[in-house]
Amino acid sequence: MKSSVVIRHLAFEDLGTLSVSLQQRGYSIEYVEAGVDSIANIDALEPDLLVILGGPIGVYDEADYPFLIDEINLLQQRLAADLPTLGICLGAQLMAKALGAKVYAGGQKEIGWFPISLRQEGLTSPIQHLQQDGAFVLHWHGDTFTLPAEAKHLAASEKYEHQAFSWKDCGLALQFHPEVTARGLEQWFIGHAGEISTTPNVSVTQLRADSHKYADILVSNASKMWEDWLIRVEQSVENR
Repeated sequence: MKSSVVIRHLAFEDLGTLSVSLQQRGYSIEYVEAGVDSIANIDALEPDLLVILGGPIGVYDEADYPFLIDEINLLQQRLAADLPTLGICLGAQLMAKALGAKVYAGGQKEIGWFPISLRQEGLTSPIQHLQQDGAFVLHWHGDTFTLPAEAKHLAASEKYEHQAFSWKDCGLALQFHPEVTARGLEQWFIGHAGEISTTPNVSVTQLRADSHKYADILVSNASKMWEDWLIRVEQSVENR
């Protein structure tokens, strides 16, 4: 059985639909809880797959959350070896930081269901599946990043240019959330109630309505993306 180690920052921001794809391809799943479990003790080169999920803190908050330094160190070793690595939202920002890019607070929050625009490199990448059937994806962030040197720019949105990038053969960073389901988001609406209530033009009512409109399409498209990406990175490692 192949192994996946998943760093989680909030209990309800989990693997979502990715867990199904991992199990179908024979991966075990081990969650490491940030702030509780020791990230420094993870062997960067041992897991077949490393996933770092999202969370409401910033990459630059390491004084308050020193485990972020351990995550960056882990990613630097992992990415240098070009081993299968996926970052979602905060995870993507940590990947950018580990690769020497700048991560900073953007000028506005991007919370809700919006489309992404694929760049040339994105058209042949696994995220091409996310544009089928006029799909929207979930965005939930206020930070952004510069593109790391030598990274491939895959996608943008209307508000933020850098929504996805790939690194070498096995690294994928996604600023948005392709893993979510309508049912799972009900916990987000509770856990992020404070942020929702203080963000202009964002409400639980609208988020729930849009989730019922777009989430099922995303689940279908994301399953194709996960399968495509996992096959590619597995083949890349096997061919070395």
